[in-house]
Amino acid sequence: MVRPEQTTHFGFRDVPLGDKQTLVNDVFHSVASRYDLMNDLMSAGLHRVWKDIMITALNPPKNDAPFALLDVAGGTGDIAFRAAEASGFGFQATVCDINSDMLEVGRNRALARHLDHQVSFVEGNAEALAFPDRSFDAYTIAFGIRNVPRIDAALAEAYRVLRPGSRFLCLEFSAVDVPGLDWLYDQFSFKVIPPLGRAVTGDAESYQYLVESIRKFPRPNVFAGMIQNAGFSRVKWQSLSGGIVALHSGWRL
Repeated sequence: MVRPEQTTHFGFRDVPLGDKQTLVNDVFHSVASRYDLMNDLMSAGLHRVWKDIMITALNPPKNDAPFALLDVAGGTGDIAFRAAEASGFGFQATVCDINSDMLEVGRNRALARHLDHQVSFVEGNAEALAFPDRSFDAYTIAFGIRNVPRIDAALAEAYRVLRPGSRFLCLEFSAVDVPGLDWLYDQFSFKVIPPLGRAVTGDAESYQYLVESIRKFPRPNVFAGMIQNAGFSRVKWQSLSGGIVALHSGWRL
């Protein structure tokens, strides 16, 4: 049970822990229809490179061997589609997202790409996954874990639903570690992205939250420790684009 004094951050604001999920849901209901366009504009297309690096690390089987991927917080399907296109016919992905609007976008994209036979969409909470123990061969989450109110609960669920020998991969914005780039990145984040969000989606506040939430996310070494605490082994991370993002990896052995 959440006690009244328990709080967490929503961007730079402290909010009751039990309220964060509703606030995050409102953000993604607001931006779902233009989410992928905004990703292109905000990253100058680099998000595509980062996601491709994640799929290379995932290395799904190219033959017809069965392979079950769970992609969490991936409502519009970007990671699942890339994985499906890199895989053989035995590949199946389940996209689990708490936001129905994002899932609707993903289902429509799957149909347009003729991938609906390999990629399915399920509404669900990363903190309480409705899947049996040891159900999946890999778990991915891209730019979603920082929006989860209880990250430790989500990591524990990731461990629970993975089969022994399976891999956890998390792509997330991180802390820029190149002198000078950090200042430029902050200027772009706070002065360009919210007005851009207003112009493209009609919503500057949601993008203000998103850039603030990046600054509140744990540093790569701290997050790696959280992954280890959830039970994962051989945990490591790779900084990309000067630390703008980090790719974390762990194995359930």
